[in-house]
Amino acid sequence: MPHVITQPCIDRVEKACIEICPSEAIHPAEDTNLPEDERRNMSYINPDECVDCGACVDECPWEAIFPEEEVPEQWQKFIQINAKAFA
Repeated sequence: MPHVITQPCIDRVEKACIEICPSEAIHPAEDTNLPEDERRNMSYINPDECVDCGACVDECPWEAIFPEEEVPEQWQKFIQINAKAFA
């Protein structure tokens, strides 16, 4: 299962997760397929590129990254948001 970036990342983009990702699966909003009106100021994880290593979790100062199966209920919509960003 891939990892997912959630609500706490919005407007607090930290590049450390992008830099640590060995599969280069984490991208800033401008590098996604989302229309501008749907983009949030955050990073996104491409679920097809994520190798589920978890390196990004420890690098996130906002505790915004979770394995897909552990995303808190209030942030479940971010599973689809991350996937849609690369559809």
